[in-house]
Amino acid sequence: MFWIVFVVIYVALSLYTSQVFKQLPNGHYWRVGFLSIALCTLIYFFYQFQIISVGRTITKARSYAIGFLLCYFTFVIVIVSVLFFEDIYRLGYGLYTKIFDKQSSEFIPSRRTFISYLAMGLAVLPFGALLYGIFKGRYDYRVLSYELEFEDLPDAFDGYQITQISDIHAGSLNGIDKVSYAVDLINDQKSDVIMFTGDLVNNKADEMNPWIDQFSKLKAKDGIYSVLGNHDYGDYVQWPDDESKIRNFENLIKTHQNLSFNLLRNEHVFLNKGSDKIALIGVENWGRGGFKKAGDLVKASKGLSKLDFRILLSHDPSHWEDVVIDNEEHYHLTLSGHTHGMQFGIEIPGWIKWSPVKWRYKYWAGIYKEKNQFINVNRGFGVLGYPGRVGIWPEISVIKLKKKQIDT
Repeated sequence: MFWIVFVVIYVALSLYTSQVFKQLPNGHYWRVGFLSIALCTLIYFFYQFQIISVGRTITKARSYAIGFLLCYFTFVIVIVSVLFFEDIYRLGYGLYTKIFDKQSSEFIPSRRTFISYLAMGLAVLPFGALLYGIFKGRYDYRVLSYELEFEDLPDAFDGYQITQISDIHAGSLNGIDKVSYAVDLINDQKSDVIMFTGDLVNNKADEMNPWIDQFSKLKAKDGIYSVLGNHDYGDYVQWPDDESKIRNFENLIKTHQNLSFNLLRNEHVFLNKGSDKIALIGVENWGRGGFKKAGDLVKASKGLSKLDFRILLSHDPSHWEDVVIDNEEHYHLTLSGHTHGMQFGIEIPGWIKWSPVKWRYKYWAGIYKEKNQFINVNRGFGVLGYPGRVGIWPEISVIKLKKKQIDT
């Protein structure tokens, strides 16, 4: 039933939109071309989500099906909106002349060429932006640098630098040269430590196999530490049996090892510099709502002193909001990802920071501070669903820890 309703709406919107091309020179050919593209987009989307049986798995092909359908609908909705308001005017004008102008032979006036061109001009802007996001924006890696001050930072860690990456989503990666460039960019920051905050893959451990050589080149003096995200457990795949799912998860753990990632699963380690140390705590995924709640902060922090300076790796920022902020223990800095900034939004530093994801997550991108505790929500390295980025670019976070000077 869903597909019948979807197809009927899709066809109706496509036919209505195609009217705009009548105003162009050789408008018939433009209209046929547009309807052909509409048909191909629909068939490809239907094939990926109805014919191919892979459950809830978002494959690379499905991502492009989503992306192209989104581009198409964006173009259509803008044009339909403009034409609809013009048609309301045309109908109103026609009714008026029918009632008050008996001599008029025209009931509904013709569509104005200017309005058709205006509709196409407006539609091209978001359509072009979404296409740019698919073919260029997803590779526009940005290094975002922050400096955070703490009164109780151990002296030896004054100036200590962390590079954070998140949400690689290997199953959606394209272009070895692009990924190699990003890895080099990460290494160019020459940070003391690299931290990865989950979602190595979309669904299956073997998605990372083609990229092992590239990500194995990541280097930092104090190593690389990682945690798991909601996509790393294989929960969105229809497995033939439980053993297959368990085996996939075991392979994912081995993949972290092969990458020289020190995976923290509800546990902590210490980063040492001389006699000073920082506690690095890593929890498994904990997310609000229907997301997996495998993270155990109590277990991960067991044995720590209240005097220990703490950095927490937790994939989902809702964990920070719901569990960490008001926790009786103090977690100085939390590093998260997960939201991707929805891969769409507007950011002009110092002016505007907006994305639809803000309606779902209070803390969705960048640095936030609550009760003298910080969180950085990384915008993500890769993509999921829509295979592009518009306005919210792939991020490499560089965070420098500084000892806050206390006035005496």
